[in-house]
Amino acid sequence: MRRQGFHNVTSYVWYVFQDREPSRLCTFNSGQTSNYYILQSVLIMPAKKTTTKRKSEPIVKENEGAKKVKVSHRSHCKEAGQVLALGQGDVGQLGLGENIIERKKPALVSLPEEIVQVIAGGMHTVCLSVTGQVYTFGCNDEGALGRDTSEEGSEMVPEKVALEEKVVQVSAGDSHTAALTEDGTVYLWGSFRDNNGVIGLLEPMKKSTVPVKVPMTEPVVKITSGTDHLVLVTLEGNLYSSGTAEQGQLGRVPEHFSDRGGRKGLNRLLLPQMVKVKGKVHFADAFCGAYLTFAVSRDGHVYGFGLSNYHQLGTKSTKLCFVPVKLTSFKNSTTSWVEFCGGQHHSLCLDAEGQVYSLGRAEYGRLGLGEGAEEKSEPTHVAGMEPACGLSCGASVSYAVTREGSVYAWGMGTNLQLGTGEEDDEWSPVKMTGKQLENRADCDFAPSQVNDRPDPSEASQAARLLTCSPFVGLCSSSRDAEYL
Repeated sequence: MRRQGFHNVTSYVWYVFQDREPSRLCTFNSGQTSNYYILQSVLIMPAKKTTTKRKSEPIVKENEGAKKVKVSHRSHCKEAGQVLALGQGDVGQLGLGENIIERKKPALVSLPEEIVQVIAGGMHTVCLSVTGQVYTFGCNDEGALGRDTSEEGSEMVPEKVALEEKVVQVSAGDSHTAALTEDGTVYLWGSFRDNNGVIGLLEPMKKSTVPVKVPMTEPVVKITSGTDHLVLVTLEGNLYSSGTAEQGQLGRVPEHFSDRGGRKGLNRLLLPQMVKVKGKVHFADAFCGAYLTFAVSRDGHVYGFGLSNYHQLGTKSTKLCFVPVKLTSFKNSTTSWVEFCGGQHHSLCLDAEGQVYSLGRAEYGRLGLGEGAEEKSEPTHVAGMEPACGLSCGASVSYAVTREGSVYAWGMGTNLQLGTGEEDDEWSPVKMTGKQLENRADCDFAPSQVNDRPDPSEASQAARLLTCSPFVGLCSSSRDAEYL
């Protein structure tokens, strides 16, 4: 299945859950999951404890008898569960086979082993098993599945990616997939794209259909992906980035070099390099939206860079941020921020008390602030839910998993991505239901974001077709063109 230029993309949702009493509390974080829902491109992991407050330091365990170390991070998922999918999946991103390309309610995906994390890319889905194996399905036109799909229909169902090392975390964007191994090594496959098409993966204009090792000089403890960029947090607390730089999402490339690296070429963008911040700042965590990045320092400060044309970064200005900016809108002595996620033009954030906040563009109800809500430049509380333990965003949709294991969705309803069984937009959180959700506690979900990319300048008014998926896996919506 291949994408065709400005195509209509389907949206779908993935869920991962454990068979357990729904009263048991669970948490999840973007980019990871053990029991979870997967939305278009975001994935969240559940923690073993009921609290959303997580450790601030990565852990490295010595591997006795060997020189290698084992890395650990609060975002790595360990609880195993099953995967559910819903929405539309015309290129196989639901993983339900060739004969099922649409589900109004969650459906069980057949996998050979239990899953601890699910991620939705632009038009593909990535699952990480309890044994550290990676399974993929969906669109493979740029190599995002990391495996051979020459056999007809093989992209429509989950199959294993050949990786010899145990994987502890995965991430995915529009056309790329990344995997982090237990010794801090990162593998990458697929390609990055910009407004003009493919730019390559690790080498200019060259995609990779199989996993390739990312050159790094220090162990990595967390990986997270935007639509076309990758961010790495290292054991030493450094931040590295690679991919497209047009909207400032790499945080290290000046505006005059953001168009394919300028005279320095694509290597400047594709090879991971450190994101530098004034002073001695060490980072504990990072989160990606479609075209932006949030990073949290070990002392609790929140930094951001990338697209903020609707204030989705929390900046007063709508200008692109090409270098990290300390976000004063998140500075609150009584609030400890534990998770961030972002769609095309909006962001969600979660505090340690389980309260959900939103900011950015308000159309279609994606902020969850009620009908008639306007865009917000600061985190604004989303009411109508019990305390949450995890968040996820599609392009124009939002999701939250509560500590009791319920899932709430709001935003654009096109392509059945909200799980209501209808295509109506929802301006406030609506609890998701379905036969497969009965007597189960949901711990995580991730939405995919298949969007046409915004122009690098905030002044551009070019219409881009928006694809969005709020569920586990990836989803895209052809609902309306959104103007940047």
